[in-house]
Amino acid sequence: MKVYCILSDERAYRSRSPTIFSTVLNRAGIKGAYVPFMVAPEDLGRAIQSLRVLNIAGANVTVPYKESVIPYLDVLSEGANIIGAINTIVCSRDTLKGYNTNAIGFMDALQHADFDVTGSRALVFGTGGAAKAVVFILNWLRSEAVYVVGRHEGRTSGIVEQFGGEATAMDRLAEEAIRADILVNATSASSPDEAPKLAELVSQLSVPGCRLMLDLNYGREENFWREWANRHRVDFMDGLLPLAYQARRTFALWTGMQVPPEEFIDALGNGK
Repeated sequence: MKVYCILSDERAYRSRSPTIFSTVLNRAGIKGAYVPFMVAPEDLGRAIQSLRVLNIAGANVTVPYKESVIPYLDVLSEGANIIGAINTIVCSRDTLKGYNTNAIGFMDALQHADFDVTGSRALVFGTGGAAKAVVFILNWLRSEAVYVVGRHEGRTSGIVEQFGGEATAMDRLAEEAIRADILVNATSASSPDEAPKLAELVSQLSVPGCRLMLDLNYGREENFWREWANRHRVDFMDGLLPLAYQARRTFALWTGMQVPPEEFIDALGNGK
């Protein structure tokens, strides 16, 4: 019997990860359980150390701890070290190794949607761990331009200095249109009650040429990103498909098994 988990704040209990991993573990014939753990910020270090004590086989880490968890790990994969954020921990003997499957999962989801970002222009909202993974992979796939929008000028500038792109002030978006083929929400907000000011800004957003709006969040009944996409007749994708693909990559790291992506998508109700 192996136990896996996800670490977050109260959002751990809203994650679909327990559903997807429990289903695939069962179908793969692995005796295991996957559970959510809510962790307070001041307890993060002790929670990571408890993975060893409790013999946890593997853990996912999601907002708000994708970056702050790094000092408590023993080693990082090359990709995680470059991106500076992790979402997967492999527990092997007494070693905790951090990986980032967000970036490759994002790429896999774009390929699933038959969206080629090479030579495209992207507008990305966010400056946290998810945004780092997105901006990294967009530049790695040779997007023509990547505009990064965030509330904090220092964090926004830091991302583009590290990965490439152009820091874009929110004030600019309110004043002028920015041409982009894909719009990505890598913030944690999608419903108006989560971020009223951002919702208002997005309602006025002009992105000529946009063909895909990808919101990395999911599960919101009201979603101002989806409303924007519908109003402008732009294809919309929420975070379930990227979640399925990054889960597949994580599952392979934990078990060594290459399970078809359809199994993970099906576990989430075909991504709907």
